[in-house]
Parts: sequence; structure tokens; C-alpha cells
Amino acid sequence: MSRVPHWLLELDGRRIRVEVPATSANLGAGYDCLALALELVNQVEMEVRCWSRGEVALTITGEGEDELASDRTNRFVRGLEAALVAARGGELPPNTGWALTMANQIPLERGLGSSAAATVAGIVCGNALTGEPLTNADMLRLAAEIEGHPDNVAAALLGGFVVSAPADDGRGGVEAIRFDAPRDLRVVVFVPDLRLETRAMRAVLPARVPLGDAVTNLGRVAIGVAGLATGRHDLLRLLTRDRLHERYRAKAYPQLPALLTAAVEGGAIGACLSGAGSTIIAFADTVKALTRVEAALAAAAAEADFPGHLRIISPRNAGAKILSRG
Repeated sequence: MSRVPHWLLELDGRRIRVEVPATSANLGAGYDCLALALELVNQVEMEVRCWSRGEVALTITGEGEDELASDRTNRFVRGLEAALVAARGGELPPNTGWALTMANQIPLERGLGSSAAATVAGIVCGNALTGEPLTNADMLRLAAEIEGHPDNVAAALLGGFVVSAPADDGRGGVEAIRFDAPRDLRVVVFVPDLRLETRAMRAVLPARVPLGDAVTNLGRVAIGVAGLATGRHDLLRLLTRDRLHERYRAKAYPQLPALLTAAVEGGAIGACLSGAGSTIIAFADTVKALTRVEAALAAAAAEADFPGHLRIISPRNAGAKILSRG
């Protein structure tokens, strides 16, 4: 049996409970660089077990029950162990194990950042276990390495609207700037029963796009981000209109155009595909508009015989947070 380092022995039996929000990435034109945290959360309680022969004891209620991996490939475990190695160096002995209890509200494979939430939750717990030596920048770098892109993980960690991009520092760093969501802004989400795997939805995208489409998206991202940062959330009407990915993803998701049109015609400030889908997210800032958008999406889904569920959610300005330690 591998020798357990002294610092890890001291953590045996320790418990951490963390809460992490769902996220909606892209927000239309901001492909792979914009995301918003939402008041839809996963909570995870973990316990260190130094002598468990490397076992992961996993209990889940809610989304992902009987589906998520109960081994070291679990995204929470990957994030947890990456943070411990980054904080302490060396390798974790293979006999180290974990007991995890998850209460999950974030649907899987619907474009609401369930994988990113799990990764961030693990990293935040690992950092907390070791006295929080890792900065937000350190944790973002680890999370982006695991996830492959920074948009969802940045919003899950920091909360609010987040603009993120690789730092081009040769070390895998991430530059991220966040700002609070407007107080009155709400989102209507239509979450179809249809699951769309992110890798498959990336595979339908072309390697090259027309210059005009790229320029149009750049302008919409610039004006949209500036608007959100200065209180002009009405500019979501431009930001949410994409020309780089949604038209191509509609080939694998033919209901998409009709759902987006219904949301906007129903009174949404803007509407877009959430992440790689299948969730539709529509923005509104009055009760009347929210009600109309919800009804419009319900009617469009019924017309297409496309089952799913609707809910109204607030943006979340708080990112991942530790709820308890013991």
C-alpha cells in the first residue's frame, strides 16, 4: 500500500460542503468567451477517506442519479484531486478515497454547465481542504484545463456575467472579468427532454466561417458586453443574435430556430441557445414579458411536439461558495 503523506493523514475524515451554480455560455454571439451564472445550483458534501483503497462512495439525489461515474473519472473528483496536487505538489496515493453526497439541480447535457459545476465544486473543495492557497486565477487555470475551455467554469467560480479568454501566458492561464447582472433581469429557460452532448454539437461546426459573420459577431459581443457592464441590458437584443454557431447547430437541432423566434416574438429582449444546447434561454425584465415569453415557448414546443419543461430563473451574482466545513 502506498504511503499516505502526513498532510493528507491530517485531513482524514474532514468534510466540506460546497454550492455551485448552473451557467449559460455563449449568450448568442459570445461563442466560448461569455457566460452567465444562474440561480440553479448543485450542492456537494465530500469527506476525505485516506484508507478506502481508492474508492469513491457516491450518493446522488436529483439530476444525474444512477448516471454519474462513481470513480476517479467523476468531474468533481478530477477537480478535487487536481486542486490538492496543485496546492501540495506530488501525487495522491491510489488508496485515497472520497465519500460524496450530491444534491443536483442542474440537468445533464442540456447546455447549463453541469460538468463545469462539478469541476469547479471539486477544485473549490480541494482548495478549502488545504487552507485556500490557490487564487481564483489558479483555480480557473485548473478548471479550464479539465473542461477544455474557460467560459462556463469562469461563471461558475465567479458568478454574474463573465468574459473570459486564454491568457496566452504559456502556462494555461485564463483572463476573466466579471460584473453583476442587472437587478431586474430574469431568464426564461426551456429545458427540452432532448439531450445534446457537447462534443457532438461542436463536431457540427465548420472549421472556417465567412469573414462577414465573424465581424458581425465581434461587433455584437463588443456592444453587448459594454452595454451589460454599463446597465444597458437592452443590448442583449444584439448580443444574443449569433452567426457563428447556432445556424450550424440547428442542423442537429431543427426545433431551434422556431423556439428562438417564438421567444423574441413573445417579448424577450433576446433569446439564444444555452451553451451547446438543448436549453433555450430568453431574457426579460418585467413580469408581463416573462409571462408572455413563457407562454410563447410553451406554444412553440407543443406545436413541434417537443417535450420539455419551462422555468423562470434569476441570474446569480455569487459564484461557488463553501457552505460548511467540518
